Amino acid sequence: MSATLSAASAATVATSWVAIVGSGVFHGVNPAMGWLFATALGLQRGSRQALWAALPPLALGHAVSVFAVTSSALAFGVLVRTLHMQLALGAMLIAWGIYHHLYGHRHRIAVGMTAGFAGLALWSAATATLHGAGLMLVPALMPLCTSGAFGPPGGPLGPAAAATLLHTAVATATSAILAFVAYQYVGLGVLRRGWINFDWLWSAALVAAGTFLLAFG
Repeated sequence: MSATLSAASAATVATSWVAIVGSGVFHGVNPAMGWLFATALGLQRGSRQALWAALPPLALGHAVSVFAVTSSALAFGVLVRTLHMQLALGAMLIAWGIYHHLYGHRHRIAVGMTAGFAGLALWSAATATLHGAGLMLVPALMPLCTSGAFGPPGGPLGPAAAATLLHTAVATATSAILAFVAYQYVGLGVLRRGWINFDWLWSAALVAAGTFLLAFG
């Protein structure tokens, strides 16, 4: 990070990184992002190794989706005024959140228990894209581009790549812990007894982020 950053800019950048890490934890806890699939594979095959083997392709697919969306959004953002970008992104997040709440359940992606590396990676990328995972990170990334933390403003690939790696690492570590606990100790019955409805929570988070951008952009 550049030593020339002001205290206010440094605080904004730190907040962005906290948001990126926090969203990684949230994605990792969400069963739809992969840990449920990894646990199910391990239980179906009766092998802990099958559980661990499922995590790298799931992480790869998630990272590809997030990086594709964030780098594209930030690259587009340097071509337009920041305020216009914030307003457009805010409206898009609200619309995506409403759409996901109303119709997201219709887009479940079926992958059999015999899926290999490529199948798991493609499933993970498609799921992350349909959930708007990368889109949700863009508001946190915009301050990193304008603060000069990655050198001259206008280069979106640096912040997008760094955020994608950190976000995916946190999400994968969280997923690994939950998958192992579910496989070894709890079982999948906990989902029926009292698990949080992450579809509703995720839709609300998208709408809240969009509303924030519209209100304070």
